[in-house]
Amino acid sequence: MIQIVHPAQILLSKLDGFRLEFSESNARADIVLHRPPLNIVNLEQREQLRVVFEALDEDPRIRVIVLRSAGEHFSAGGDISGLVDASAERISRLAWSVSAPARCGKPVIAANRGYCFGVGFELSLACDFRLATETTLYALSEQRLGQLPGSGGSARLQKMVGTSRTKDIVMRSRQIPGPQAYDWGIATEFVPDSDLESATDEMVGELLACSPSAQRAAKRLLNAVDDASLSMGITLEGHINARVRNPGDYRQRMEALGEN
Repeated sequence: MIQIVHPAQILLSKLDGFRLEFSESNARADIVLHRPPLNIVNLEQREQLRVVFEALDEDPRIRVIVLRSAGEHFSAGGDISGLVDASAERISRLAWSVSAPARCGKPVIAANRGYCFGVGFELSLACDFRLATETTLYALSEQRLGQLPGSGGSARLQKMVGTSRTKDIVMRSRQIPGPQAYDWGIATEFVPDSDLESATDEMVGELLACSPSAQRAAKRLLNAVDDASLSMGITLEGHINARVRNPGDYRQRMEALGEN
């Protein structure tokens, strides 16, 4: 009998450049970038990250996903040498892999300290929340290499901060420090570097206190509205809100609030 092995099994037989931490008791999974000292992300790692996000999205034990790093830097970017010999087809799939946090139905938090360059920045932009510190530096420096951000970075950034600021970051290869990123709306929160872990834990706790079905619906709605007109967004909001409504859950949460 021929044994058929799913491609994902082969891809995940050995995690490359990151590890996965999971605690069933707090319904949280951590994807930890770990390729010291700069946590460079290679091509295979991008595809592995995509499969891991998809698997975590399907796991009912997990409510919140945290993308963080070991060491002083989140990621200094991608392995440029790997891009030189990569096929055009493989290059075309990079954006799909890096967009995995956005496609994931569960909340995804990026805890950013130190360098957050290139694909490290693009992965963070695909997350729902970004926590920055005084050590954080965001950059899309591909112009210096004669390239463009190829994994959704410039497109997501333009939606987030507008055309002028995106041109400033992309075309000048500017590095944006944590405080400025927070002022511009790139970072969700700005915290002292020593508080990054505790601030992440606090945000996880806040997300866990919400209804998981409503949370998934909210993410789906907001992602859809981001590409829609105002009138279409309002229509989508009404339809999705009606579909996700659970009278029993709603009543229970209202009663719990009344007891506080």
